[in-house]
Amino acid sequence: MFIEQGIDGNNKFWKYILGSMFIIGASFVGQLPMLALLLFQTSFRGKVYPTTDDELMHFFEPNLNLFLLLISFVFTLGGIYFVVRFLHKQKFISIVTGRKKIDWKRVFFSFFVWSLFTIISTLLMCYFNPADFKINFQLIPFLILVVIATLLVPIQTSVEELVFRGYLMQGFANLSRNKWFPLLMTSSIFGLMHFFNPEVAKMGNIIMIYYIGTGLLLGIITLMDDGMELALGFHAANNLIGALLVTSDWSAFQTYSIFKDVSEPKAGLDIIFPVVVIYPLLLLIFGLKYNWSGWKEKLTGSIVK
Repeated sequence: MFIEQGIDGNNKFWKYILGSMFIIGASFVGQLPMLALLLFQTSFRGKVYPTTDDELMHFFEPNLNLFLLLISFVFTLGGIYFVVRFLHKQKFISIVTGRKKIDWKRVFFSFFVWSLFTIISTLLMCYFNPADFKINFQLIPFLILVVIATLLVPIQTSVEELVFRGYLMQGFANLSRNKWFPLLMTSSIFGLMHFFNPEVAKMGNIIMIYYIGTGLLLGIITLMDDGMELALGFHAANNLIGALLVTSDWSAFQTYSIFKDVSEPKAGLDIIFPVVVIYPLLLLIFGLKYNWSGWKEKLTGSIVK
């Protein structure tokens, strides 16, 4: 079973604390290129050093900014690999899936389903609320965006999944020897990690329902499917298609997307609706396709190993 693959008598919880610190350190190293370019621009090009998140989001040209934000996840991925292989002495695939190899068909099926939903829902919003959107399309910048996003967004989303649905989920399973505690802990931490996103400042804390709810969805499908392939596909589709379709002046990703949301941000039904309606439907689709059963045991059962 996937969640049990990290459970070992020698895999003490302090190793997960140490490993998490190393992974965070690798992420900081990955942010050095942005810091170096910031210092260069402010020291030699006369620009004013950004003092707020909003100023930082608009400091660089959007494609360069996206590249600098995402490149740090390449370093983080290296940090995760080092920690899993040499600190925990596990095979890297053990924090990805309970199968002998990654099931790419599952990844692409999940990616397709959520991409389709994202595209349709975005076009419907543009159709019914035309005043809230404007065309933002510029061919050359958009093509550059496609290259950067296609190469780096899946790395970013995979890193987040490897940390939360892989490494930390197995770590909390080591600590608790059950399944509900890792599910709740990783989902809550995943949501709280988004607390400082600009969307939270604009929409208020109610948007945390969406972030924590998304963490729960990804945790549930990982436990039910005995691997994170479906979570990998969903997360990649959510961020990649979102980055290509819609941007705004207050979102975490500033991109040369096709549309730009110019409405005044507010949290309403569109925040709650996916969590209470769309996500359960998605679980139903996955459950029927992959013949999931034993929900109570897989999500709340004890771990005996």
